[in-house]
Amino acid sequence: MKLPQLEKLVVDALDDIKARDIEVINTSRLTSLFDRMVIACGDSNRQVKSLARNVQDKVREAGGRVLSCEGEEVGEWVLVDLGDIIVHVMQPAVRSYYNLEELWGGKGPLRVRRAMAEVGSAGQG
Repeated sequence: MKLPQLEKLVVDALDDIKARDIEVINTSRLTSLFDRMVIACGDSNRQVKSLARNVQDKVREAGGRVLSCEGEEVGEWVLVDLGDIIVHVMQPAVRSYYNLEELWGGKGPLRVRRAMAEVGSAGQG
């Protein structure tokens, strides 16, 4: 499966179960280990586990491979390794604490970028 197809599949699988604050970070220039990192939030242990499980199920249904999955026992932070894409599904407090977006050069979730753009344009008027 090509990277753009896999990326869309992952984002759609997360969106299907109402993941919040989905962000895709291009890491191809930062590491040779993987090309994309997808970070999303779930509101509870159950939702985090369900989001990670849905990603795995959708990837397998499409003929892709899931290399590993870590953290399903607890459900605060589940990592799904798809080879070219690493998926982090976290509860908001865990995501805020570890702030992977800052470490990996992300721009922040779409809603945050929109809010920042609105603040910037309001200040110009």
